[in-house]
This record gives sequence, structure tokens and C-alpha cells, in this order.
Amino acid sequence: MSVASSQAQTFLRLVDRLRSRWRTDPGLPRQIQTMLAGERAFGSRDRRLYRELIYTTLRYLPWVEPLLDSDRDRDAAIRLVATLAAETPATRAFRAEFAAAAPPTADKTELLPSWFREHCPEIFADGELDTQLRRAPLWLRLQADAGGRAEALAEFDSRGWHWRLSDVLPGAVQMLDEVDVTPSDAWQSGRIEVQDLGSQLLLETIGITRGDRWLDACAGAGGKSLQLAQLLGPEGLVEAHDIRPAALDELSLRARRAGAHNIRLTSSPAVGKYAGVLVDAPCSGSGTWRRSPHLKWTTTPALVAEHAALQLKLLRQFSVGVRPGGILVYATCSLSPQENENVVAAFLATPTEFAPAPFARTFGLTPRGPGLLVFPSRYDTDGFFVALLQRQR
Repeated sequence: MSVASSQAQTFLRLVDRLRSRWRTDPGLPRQIQTMLAGERAFGSRDRRLYRELIYTTLRYLPWVEPLLDSDRDRDAAIRLVATLAAETPATRAFRAEFAAAAPPTADKTELLPSWFREHCPEIFADGELDTQLRRAPLWLRLQADAGGRAEALAEFDSRGWHWRLSDVLPGAVQMLDEVDVTPSDAWQSGRIEVQDLGSQLLLETIGITRGDRWLDACAGAGGKSLQLAQLLGPEGLVEAHDIRPAALDELSLRARRAGAHNIRLTSSPAVGKYAGVLVDAPCSGSGTWRRSPHLKWTTTPALVAEHAALQLKLLRQFSVGVRPGGILVYATCSLSPQENENVVAAFLATPTEFAPAPFARTFGLTPRGPGLLVFPSRYDTDGFFVALLQRQR
């Protein structure tokens, strides 16, 4: 049996282990990581190969899954996945053995959940649909001074990594190769952070004043906390809050690595004291379907509605932290209006001291009620929503 044929059989064995979960388990990436890490015979290139093949399967699941149901069609599944997988050093030999000369011409709209058309018809259109079916690139945020940024980019060059600076946000870097940045000096010294360009744009729309005091109410592992700390400068302060201790532990590690001494964890946010409060709310994640294609098949309309109810609750809960004249920022990585402009409208419909505020910069993003929507095709990013509200008194 050739190496490629052996890889094909291993791929089928791995997807068979995942099939019972891939339409029900939103935590599937952890299962994939654990499964690949547990294969002692795999080297790093093997893991990259099988990860790409598995994620390609999830991205194109309605086309691939029926072919896995019978032994007669499983060879066709291998050829289809090889054809649709990204061309990388890890997949090159496999694709050379099995990929067809041309991709299939079936209806691509089948590759998104049909119920989501009512939520966001724009992503079913050709240009946006094609973007949805490409894996998301790796974006970095440069968080050092000019000298540190130059050192980071020089290291990328010395390692033979190909990259480009974003045209819209010069501090954002797109890596053009499949690379692991974590062993680099730039990562270890805190000169770079992994953060999608769409995520970076959200805080850049606001016009944040250096030296202010902010609350990151749903901080998670702290990607936006670190960006806030950079925008506020050393004289400013970010108070980071989250109900998940493990996430805050990760934030603390990242803050130390970055030298972000103006981040402080808090379990009891202040009332009426912050110049700005960021509510980066938990959501269904439809904006991240490129990066997490399994969410296309595990997300339901009921789950979207559940998230919307929680998001409204969080927006009301943390809005009390904004001081008079301060701003409340609501953000999600969802493309559904139920989680975005509808939540903001519901918040403003009840007696409130808040009103929509103008953005400092819009970057050509799509207006959605009092907010802006980042479509993935606009700048080759994940999808995001942001709304800006100001406390009037």
C-alpha cells in the first residue's frame, strides 16, 4: 500500500470516530485536537494533514457525508475531500494522489444551513458564499512599538514566513503560510498576538481615548483586553471580568507575556465609573463558520434565540458600569440580526439612559441598525458585529 493510500485509510478511520458528534457537539475542535494528539505514530506534518482533511469534511459536510455511508462510495469521499482541501505542504502529496482536476459543480448553497437564509441572506450570494467555503487566514496583531514591530517582521523574514500588512489596519499582519507562531521570539516576547483582523477592527471603530478606565465585561482569554490595553496606553486601565476562571488564567499569562501592566482582573465591576464598557457577548458564532465549520451543523434557530436572551441580559447587567457621557460597546461574532441589531433595539426599547453614538471610523463596514457588520469577504476575516451606545446622563 502506498503512503497516500495508507493516509486515506487513516483519514477514514478518524472521521468514523467523529461522525456521531459532528452534528451535535459544539466542542468538536477539542475532540479533534485530543484525537490527533493521541495518535502516537503521527508527526507534526501528519497532524496538519489530517486536521485539514477533517476540517474540509466539516466544511463540505452535505457533499461528503453521504459518501461515507457505503464502502462503495468511500473512495469517492477520499477523492472529493482531497480535491476540496487547501494546498499546503502537508496536503500536497495526498492531493497529488487523489484530487480531481476540477472541483465539483454542485449547488454551493447546500453547504450552509438552509434555515440561516432568513437570518443572513447575504452570505448565500456568490462572492460571500465563496469566502465562506475558504478556510480563514491567520491574522496577528502587532502590539510592540515601532522598533519591536520591525524586529517581529524581520524574524518572520528570517524564518522564511510570507506575510502582508493589512491595507486597512497597518498593525494587523496576515500570515500567508501555514505556520505556528508560538515558538517565535516575537510571540514569546509579547510583540505579537493572534487576533483576527475583524476582531481588531471593532475597537478601532470607536476612537478610544488614551488614559481612560475601561471594563471588558466578558473578557474570556483576553484578546480584546490586550488590544484595549494597547489603545489606552500605560496610563489607562482595563478591568477584565469573566465568570470562567480558566479563561482569566489564560488572560493573565498573555498579559504578562505582553507586558500589559494596565490590565487588572476584577470579580466585582464598579458601577458608574468606566469611560467605556465592552460587552463582547457569548454568541452562536455564525461569523466564525470559516474557522469553525462544525458550528454550521451544531447551531440551531433555538440556540440563536437562547443566545439573544442571554446577550440582552448581559447588556443590561453591565451597562450600569458606564459613567455619564461614557460609552457602551456591544459586540458579537455572529451574523444573525437576532443576536445583533435586534438585541440592541430591545435594550434601547426599555427606559434607558443610552442612545446610539457615531463611530469614529467605519472602515467601509456594513451599517446594521445602530451598529456595523463585518462581512468575512470584506477584508478576508471572520464575521463580527459592533454597536456603540453613549450614556446621556
